[in-house]
Amino acid sequence: MLTFEQKLAILDTYSVLERKNVSLGRVNYHYEQSQHEKKIVAFHLHPNGNGYVYAGLLRGYETDDKGFVNIRELSEAELRELLDASITSMSMHIPEAPVVNRRKKKAVVAEADSLWVNSDDDTLTLKLEDDLWYVYAGLNLEMAFESIEEAKEYLAEEGFTPAQP
Repeated sequence: MLTFEQKLAILDTYSVLERKNVSLGRVNYHYEQSQHEKKIVAFHLHPNGNGYVYAGLLRGYETDDKGFVNIRELSEAELRELLDASITSMSMHIPEAPVVNRRKKKAVVAEADSLWVNSDDDTLTLKLEDDLWYVYAGLNLEMAFESIEEAKEYLAEEGFTPAQP
């Protein structure tokens, strides 16, 4: 387990993060360039070694209800990998929905909210919202597309097929 000082030293190497001391000797790190409402990357790093990193936009991490991963037992390599992924996910901007012909939307509405599955029984949900096609892994946004064709192509490339009802 890394010490509090080691975790701070690692986080201090990220020039895009702003250190903010909070109560009880704890420290937060903010990413002000975030393209999302969430700005905190590292939360409540504590002198006892505990702390959290935001992974609410990532797949493959066990998070709490606010999207944070406990980093108490992470190695330096694991912490850096998580920090890199967190910052990258917060840097991605999902473009605003373009104005499209509403008749086209009605033609494909039957394919909205469809479930897709791969050979490992992982599931993704394809949803039409505000004229964009979103692919979700549970509650986490995986990708966004302007057309259903792009979304289906992505899902197929990732090894997913429509789930049978």
